[in-house]
Amino acid sequence: MKKPSEFMSALLFACLAICMTTPSATAQAPAVNSAKDAAERGQGIFSSSCSFCHGAQATGTEQAPNLLRSPLVMQDHDGDTLGPFLKQGRPTLGMPAFASLEPQKVQDIAAFLHARMQEIRGTRLPETALLVGDPKAGQAYFNGAGKCNTCHSPTGDLAHIGAKDQPLALTTSFLTPPAKPLQATVVLVSGQSVQGKLDYLDEFTVSLVDTAGVHHSWPRERTRSIDVVDPLAAHKALLPAYTDKDIHDLLAYLVTLK
Repeated sequence: MKKPSEFMSALLFACLAICMTTPSATAQAPAVNSAKDAAERGQGIFSSSCSFCHGAQATGTEQAPNLLRSPLVMQDHDGDTLGPFLKQGRPTLGMPAFASLEPQKVQDIAAFLHARMQEIRGTRLPETALLVGDPKAGQAYFNGAGKCNTCHSPTGDLAHIGAKDQPLALTTSFLTPPAKPLQATVVLVSGQSVQGKLDYLDEFTVSLVDTAGVHHSWPRERTRSIDVVDPLAAHKALLPAYTDKDIHDLLAYLVTLK
């Protein structure tokens, strides 16, 4: 049997251990509950404002896409990319603007969407896991075999892009860039040349909107030549040519442009 002094020492040690560990456990609980609570609040906001088009579980409908596959949602952190998008919306595509949506509600919606993504896909690796390439090799590819520098400049249109976009968004930007309208140069029989965004072209008619926003249309018999350029032709040509190493190296280089 332990002596009273030994027993009191053991009891004091046990009490100290409990006091030292209990706050840690209770400190973690609110964070877990907070994330869960935010997702539950976000589900309610999403249900009342977004579910009609995107579905109750954010998996999309005929009216709107699956948000669990959205690059914008994937790269979002606590509403940092979702918030600006919701404020502006995409009215031309039927997506209304939510300019008055409070930041906390945006964060709650983001928490709900990320909880759904984790439920469907499991825990995501951090986007830095994509950075397995060689930046120097990526720079060489940018200026060499990829011919990226013929259209882009690290000090021009790509300046600071590594600070603006997350790795996943950067990868998407060069593998599947946003659609751009075809550009056309029409030379008329008179010799006049008109350039602009191609609006329509078939065997009989060509029309375009010039740089001043003026719409033009001609019968093809009144044209001498029609030159159509796809701004994304170079990106499309690279798709079957990329190796995994090319993609990894190019991404590793782009993230250094800060």
